[in-house]
Amino acid sequence: MTQGRPSNETRPMNTVYRSAVERLKASIRHVPDFPKKGIDFIDITPILQNGQLFRLATTVFVERYQRKPVDVVVAIDARGFLFASTVAYCLGVGMAIVRKKGKLPFTTIEKTYDLEYGTNTVQMHIDSISKGQRVIIIDDVLATGGTVEAAISLVKQLGGEITETAFLVELEFLKGKNRIQPIPTFSILQY
Repeated sequence: MTQGRPSNETRPMNTVYRSAVERLKASIRHVPDFPKKGIDFIDITPILQNGQLFRLATTVFVERYQRKPVDVVVAIDARGFLFASTVAYCLGVGMAIVRKKGKLPFTTIEKTYDLEYGTNTVQMHIDSISKGQRVIIIDDVLATGGTVEAAISLVKQLGGEITETAFLVELEFLKGKNRIQPIPTFSILQY
């Protein structure tokens, strides 16, 4: 142990968590007017480029779900794949993917929804979730909630039971959480 500073083992967990959140938040980059004028894009690539920060974000998710019943982690195209795959791996459970229309090779179900700057259609394979499986849905950013709402609809259509939705970043001012209630939502960082 370094003198004058307690190790992680002796500090209360909320202090460790707060420190992790602060480190992750400090690394987020804001890109104005992307992908179009008036949108402040939250760029998570600095976290992905730094192995310690990427591991830290994954660890926060894993610690939240390691003692909860989870059968499948659902990942939302495309940056959600990055976090969901590492979480599924650490939990030792399978992963199902929600992709943009036309990207999945097998028989699919689909849902069209509104984005904050357009519309989109997402799909899942019809065999990606079995009836009654307990699911968490992971994506990088919760904005207006349209994408995760579509994913929720697909999971329910396949018979999955959604335990929670999880995000690295939540843009609270867009009120996406309200759109998907009563399903619980967890986000590491809030803006």
